[in-house]
This record gives sequence, C-alpha cells and structure tokens, in this order.
Amino acid sequence: MPTPPRTMKAVLLTGNGGFDRLDYRDDVPVPAPKAGEVLIRVGAAGVNNTDINTRTGWYSKAVTAGTTSAGGVGGFTEAKSEDSGWTGAALAFPRIQGADACGRIVAVGADVDARRIGERVLIEPVFRGPDGDPYRITYFGSDRDGAFAEFAIAPALHAHRIESRLSDAELASFPCAYSAAENMLARAGLAAGETVLITGASGGVGSAAVQLARRRGATVIAVAGEAKAAAVLSLGASRVIPRDADLLAQVGRETVDVVIDVVGGAHFPHLLDLLRRGGRYAAAGAIAGPVVELDLRTLYLKDLRLIGCTVLEPEVFGNLVLYIERGEIKPVIASIHPLSAIVAAQREFLAKQHTGKIVLLPSA
Repeated sequence: MPTPPRTMKAVLLTGNGGFDRLDYRDDVPVPAPKAGEVLIRVGAAGVNNTDINTRTGWYSKAVTAGTTSAGGVGGFTEAKSEDSGWTGAALAFPRIQGADACGRIVAVGADVDARRIGERVLIEPVFRGPDGDPYRITYFGSDRDGAFAEFAIAPALHAHRIESRLSDAELASFPCAYSAAENMLARAGLAAGETVLITGASGGVGSAAVQLARRRGATVIAVAGEAKAAAVLSLGASRVIPRDADLLAQVGRETVDVVIDVVGGAHFPHLLDLLRRGGRYAAAGAIAGPVVELDLRTLYLKDLRLIGCTVLEPEVFGNLVLYIERGEIKPVIASIHPLSAIVAAQREFLAKQHTGKIVLLPSA
C-alpha cells in the first residue's frame, strides 16, 4: 500500500452560512491516525441533509423553518453559533464535512491490527463514546472531520469491512441514509404483515426505508412527489400518496401500524391520526419544519409511542453490511459529482427533484 501524501484535496466548512462557506482546497494536511483509529483513502462520499443543516446553522434552536427553505442556500441568519452544532453545542471551524464514506484503509494507529491495511470499508457515521456509551457520541463530518476529502480518520471499530462488487459511489450511498432508516424500523419494531407509512420516500433516507421495510415483509405506503411515484414503487412501495394530498382521506384514520417520518411540519398531527391504537411513530428528520403541533390526548388515549432516532442500535450497521453483501438492498444513485463541484451538488440536493443519493468523488 503506497505511503499517503502529506497534503490532500478537501472542502473546508469555514463557518455557518451560505455556499461561500465551502472552501475547496488542495493543500489540506493529511491526518494521522491515533491509537484505535484508521486512515481511509475516501473513494466516494454521499451528500446528506446533515451537511446542509450544519452549514446553515439549522440545528440552532433559534431556527424554526424547514431545511429546504431559503436558509438552505444562504444560511439562517437567526441561528446562534453557540448551539448550531449537530449535538446542540458550538462547532469548531474549519470543519471537513461528509457523513457517508466508502474507501480503503491505508494506515492504522496504535492498537489496530496492521493486517487491516487494504481493507475496503464503510464508515458507521455515529461514533459511540468511551466504553461504548451511546449518549457520549461524536458524528462523522460534524463533531469531527469527515469524508469530503481524499483521506479521513475514523475509529477502527466504526470502519466495517465489506465485500461487494458495487462501486465506491454505490456503496457510499448506504451508510447514513440506510442506517438511519434501518434504525427507525428496528426501534419501531416493524414486523412482517404490518403496514408502514413512510414520508419523504424519494429522498435518501425515505427510499432506503421503503426497501428495508419491504425486506421485513411489511406493506409500504409511501409519500412522495407525483413525478417520483414510479421510482418509489419500483423500490417496493405498494402505494404512493402525493406529497400534498389529504392523508386522512387517502389512507384512512387508524389504518397504519408504524409511521417513519423525516419530514415533520404541518402534516405531523395527521400522521398520528393515521396510526392504529398502540401504533409507533419514529422520526429522524424534520425537513418541512421542526416545530409541530401535538395534542397530548391523541398520544395517551391511543397508547402511541413516539420514538426519536439518532444513535444506532448496536446491531444496525453490521446488519446493513450483511444486507448489502447478500444483495438484499440496492443503491439508488441520483447523480455523481467531483468533490470540487460540491456547491452544484448541494444546489441539486436542495431542489429536491432527485430520487436517492447524490454522491461526491474526492479523486479523479
């Protein structure tokens, strides 16, 4: 394995704000792995909502708009720097973003078996704390540097070996979106024969959830734009409901066992009305708006469970790797860009006309 160079190409996020905060450089020092870490040559990196949210300061509690509003382009002026990080703390700049990575290990730190050099790996993006503490986490590409670079560091434990004929770009479409989707399904306990409604079903997490729910033997009702209905049906949905439709009229009150939601916003009360008594609602996003209306009577009189999903259950990522290796799920790629075209990629992402994942290639 060749010795890594001293410098690399990378995109530095220099602060909260607009696209001008993304600085593509070719002179960024290549990091060195510490004890328990590996250095990965990044083959491909996926674009995610969290990249936009971190850049624009959307995680600040001062922001109440959805992620696809004008702030996605120019940044949210009301955001406060002291709580604009993904965990609710201040971010340290400059930061290399990118939560999705496929690549190969090119160097290892102390206490890591040198035989791992050369392994092809996917990075599990939510890093647990010391001794596996699930609530002392750091997020790849937010709390620490990520995959929008030619090289990246990750804990060896979170670099999962994978054997697959898929390309780096195809594999990079999986980690963040599919692990988030599988985690929601696992926490909600979706079982074969149940009915699940999935919002935002044409996006990265939504399209992943459609495939993974169908894999579990569930009946999938998807919510997506009409132009994307055929693509979502091809992933395993039984029905596609237009995004702006009357959900209660289209689906029916108390007909759904589980709701998987990455949208939030004004439809939230209707999603709870769709759930059967004892139903489960799982969320891992709020692209239409984070502040919603909740009637507590609906929650307790129907014995509903509302589940927030961020930290992955311990088995989720390992299972995901197995699904990929066995060909049980497939990548859905909307487009591929060079890393230098990150602004064009984020503009495409914010336009929400795509189905699946947008991927960046750090090297030619």
